[in-house]
Amino acid sequence: MLDYAQARRLMVDCQLRTFDVNDNAVLDAFDSVPRERFVPPGRETFAYIDQTLRFAGTDAEARCLPAPMVLARMIQALAIRPGDRALDVAGAYGYAAAIMARLGAATTLLEPAADLAAGARERLAGEVEVVDGALAAGAPAGAPFNAILVNGRVEVRPQSLLDQLADGGRLVCVLGPDRAAKATLFVRAGDAFGSRPIFDAALPALAAFAAEAGFAF
Repeated sequence: MLDYAQARRLMVDCQLRTFDVNDNAVLDAFDSVPRERFVPPGRETFAYIDQTLRFAGTDAEARCLPAPMVLARMIQALAIRPGDRALDVAGAYGYAAAIMARLGAATTLLEPAADLAAGARERLAGEVEVVDGALAAGAPAGAPFNAILVNGRVEVRPQSLLDQLADGGRLVCVLGPDRAAKATLFVRAGDAFGSRPIFDAALPALAAFAAEAGFAF
């Protein structure tokens, strides 16, 4: 039987630390949250491989659990501090939400797929608020947020989510067309939003943030 605790330690040492994840709080969170509880059913033994895992059979668009090093770099870029309000968008069973909660954030998971939301409530056991609703609409009842994470690729700037950031708040997503997408950090300053690419990344696209036909990126 796979020793999941040892697999977590190897993930942290051999995947995260070697991919410029150096925030000790982030490393500790990834070492303590059991990723195998949040993967697609039947794929627990693949929880710690260096790959994105796709969910299937949901009653909404496809979801994924990003590869550990991709997710860790994205969460590190959010610079979450205890007491922050965080939103996990399209988070499936809530692994990223559990990590952000472990970092001390009051975390909301936005997951409109009923089967995944039910699974998240079971796994998160009240540590995270799970809400449904359209992904592009965000979670206005819980706004403003200090940190927003989007689990999936967006083809257009997610302005509706950016508008739910507090002043100084951060949003991280994978932005762009499939072969040229980059993990991108947005920061709000008043009514303005700065952005910068962090690293190349590939995640399945979220239909809620698809480019319109004829849109030129």
